[in-house]
Amino acid sequence: MTHHLTRRAVIAGLGLYGTTALANAPLTSVRPQARQSDLPRVRPRARADIGEMIAASGLAGQVGFVIADATTGEVLEAIDGANPRPPASVTKAVTALYAIEALGGDYRFKTDVYATSPVIDGRLDGDLILAGGGDPNLLTDDLYALSETLKATGIIEVTGRFLVWGAALRGVEEIDEAQLDHLGYNPAVSGLNLNFNRVHFEWKREGSTYTVAMDARSETLRPVVNMAKMRLADRTTPVYAYRDGGGVDEWSVARGALGGSGSRWLPVRYPALYAGDVFRTFMKEHGVVLPAAERVTDLPAAQVIASHQSPELTRVMRDMLRFSTNLTAEAAGMTASTKISGAQRGLRTSALGMTRWTKDRAGILPEFVDHSGLGDASRISAGDMVSLLNADGVQSTLAPILKDIVMRDAEGRPLSSPPGEVRAKTGTLNFVSTLAGYLTTAGGRTLTFAFFAADLEARERGKAAGDERPNGSITFNTKAKRLQQVILQRWMRMGDVQALETAEVAAD
Repeated sequence: MTHHLTRRAVIAGLGLYGTTALANAPLTSVRPQARQSDLPRVRPRARADIGEMIAASGLAGQVGFVIADATTGEVLEAIDGANPRPPASVTKAVTALYAIEALGGDYRFKTDVYATSPVIDGRLDGDLILAGGGDPNLLTDDLYALSETLKATGIIEVTGRFLVWGAALRGVEEIDEAQLDHLGYNPAVSGLNLNFNRVHFEWKREGSTYTVAMDARSETLRPVVNMAKMRLADRTTPVYAYRDGGGVDEWSVARGALGGSGSRWLPVRYPALYAGDVFRTFMKEHGVVLPAAERVTDLPAAQVIASHQSPELTRVMRDMLRFSTNLTAEAAGMTASTKISGAQRGLRTSALGMTRWTKDRAGILPEFVDHSGLGDASRISAGDMVSLLNADGVQSTLAPILKDIVMRDAEGRPLSSPPGEVRAKTGTLNFVSTLAGYLTTAGGRTLTFAFFAADLEARERGKAAGDERPNGSITFNTKAKRLQQVILQRWMRMGDVQALETAEVAAD
């Protein structure tokens, strides 16, 4: 069977949850009553009290929300806007701004092949080196194209070593150590990455047993992977177990949990060796036999003989915000920190650098432990997030690359004629649901907003239980997403009325 996966499908497979059913909100318009000349002038209070709406949703005490005018910065409505909460993947909006401003929107990541001596008559009497430049979006088809570029140089034999170099970034084995081992959205980070550092595990029942395969499939190819192994185990739990095999990812899976057939992406802990494994397979197809890949931390003196470049950074960040790819955020954030500081930074130190940068950029003080939002120890308030979105020059950079948020009715159906538009970044963890960005009203007024909902006690209980999706987490996140829609659709309709009434009060 031939398998075809588009780049979009590969990226989209990283998502955690989909958008669920949401609701419209009723609106009543009450004009302000005439006042005596000696009464204080105050801006009319927003109707349909948001506190009552939050209470009706079942999320009382767990939501922070702030909405402001994008032009003046005036806060129009707020509830618990100063209380820091985990931003989840809304963090990626901060990372996108951080990376673009540090590196430039036209920055491109490079992946190079080096040779330590000249290629003479097709023969390299030296080492061949596959060297990553931090590209987080390198896919198997890209690596195959790089192998074709190398083959086109006329190389037919390598007598030295085959080396892989991923030290352009200070690597980590996983983004968040508190996550379960088998979650594909929590991979290692390296300067040499492939397929978002995930390997595809597939199983098929054949009689009383199973056949299993580990591969690096992408759009048109399905190379077998040797540095990741899977073993069937006769146990009930855990479903997946990981063991570090010293350069090999050794997995086992509970036989009884497999069912008939299926597949899932598992994280890779040795990304550079993973990329080297696949590249070696491709070069063998081209008639060039390479020895097994060896990792090096120092790049030897050598000449570039083949290269691959990523799309420009603005496009990479747009895709990251759309598909919420954690590896992309970490690699981009760490690359930006290296540029700003002039030295390599580990993931946590890099996130601290982004925290300090954000303070300088918008006069706020969040706390980030990573660039993706996967770690739930990150904190930012709804008010501070709105301040960042309203800072000079931020909207022109972020708004064009944020995702269009579909407006839905009470049954979750997309509205055919929504009363406005929302471009924003979503965020989802178990018992955490966030959304922040820009809202355009029916009359064309632009508002900035941030919505952060979290039940941290329930989240801790779920983590202690070791469940991938703890009991109650889907219900919590569904309620939060419904509430997001109720509030935003309310402001789409009333934002222009509120602006008119405010102007009338000022003119009295």
